[in-house]
Amino acid sequence: MSLSLVAAARRWPVFLLSVFFALFFVSGSVFAAPDAPVEGMDLTNHPVGYIAILLFVIAYIFVMLEEKLHLRKSKPVLIAAGLIWFAVAAVYVANGDNESTAVALRHNLLEFSELMLFLLVAMTYINAMEERQLFDALRAWLVGKGFSYRSLFWITGVLAFFISPVADNLTTALLMCAVLLKVGENSPKFISLGCINIVVAANAGGAFSPFGDITTLMVWQKGVVNFTEFFDLFIPALVSFMVPAIIMSFFLPNDMPNPATEAVIMKRGARRCVALFLLTIITAVCGSNFLHLPPVVGMMMGLGYLQIFGYYLGQTFKKHVENERKRAEVHQDYRLLNRLDKALPFNVFNPIARAEWDTLLFFYGVVLAVGGLGYIGYLSEISTII
Repeated sequence: MSLSLVAAARRWPVFLLSVFFALFFVSGSVFAAPDAPVEGMDLTNHPVGYIAILLFVIAYIFVMLEEKLHLRKSKPVLIAAGLIWFAVAAVYVANGDNESTAVALRHNLLEFSELMLFLLVAMTYINAMEERQLFDALRAWLVGKGFSYRSLFWITGVLAFFISPVADNLTTALLMCAVLLKVGENSPKFISLGCINIVVAANAGGAFSPFGDITTLMVWQKGVVNFTEFFDLFIPALVSFMVPAIIMSFFLPNDMPNPATEAVIMKRGARRCVALFLLTIITAVCGSNFLHLPPVVGMMMGLGYLQIFGYYLGQTFKKHVENERKRAEVHQDYRLLNRLDKALPFNVFNPIARAEWDTLLFFYGVVLAVGGLGYIGYLSEISTII
């Protein structure tokens, strides 16, 4: 690539960001809406409404070009969300209404806060299990069992289908694809088909659970669908996974992956983290179904479970290491001794810090931007048309 093209590519983000603010300030000349009532203004045919749509589209163009521009997807939607609400608020203030926009915005913030805290707890548990090497142990088990490519294709697909309703489809796809890349590292054709199968399985499995996808979670938190009603989608979800999987299975390589003897020892507390995660989900579901509390309350309570367990692991860490060291010395297990030399106490805030903060901030921008478009009137109009 020539230097002129590189310079132009670098100027594009600055140019489009300038367009954001130019549109916002130019819209100041058309803020007044004398023909519209102050309460419940319909701005779908107002210039500010058109500007809001343009801002949203430009932001999503940035999101789609994330891999090319190396600009995190949260950044453009954060700016777009702010500009949309600034523009809408300016119209209302110009017409003498200083309160309605703030009330609507707080409602959107409440929706996002419930969503963010819920996802933060789920991400923390997944990161804790990963730190305890649960998924590394699963990968090592699959590698060492000598399964054929066809067997590995179905095992990873079925696991993705049933893990995604608990761990969400994105996390499941990332984890299972990492497993697949390791077990089939010598067969690009198997990796391609296997990863497609995992993505399809994770998305299909995530549809019959409120925990499986961001949209199902929002629908459940909103109270539109009860927890048990999601299971009506199990058969359609299973068909959506099985049909493409069966078709792809005819094109799998017939040979066997190279045998491996990799062994991974899970860190102390790995299985108990899984149990606590399941208990957290039960707490959230019971609190929502029987006590009509927001699901996030049960999830945050579950984060407390993990923190208490982390405290227990920290308090017993030295004693556990000493006992394990004595046992390793007796059995001359030098691999375990080396592992104990590098062992660190569990800190629950490390998994929290490793949460997908870019994704959480992206959801903030999207929720508020879509909320702004809904407040303008576009969502109800589209709903009426549909």
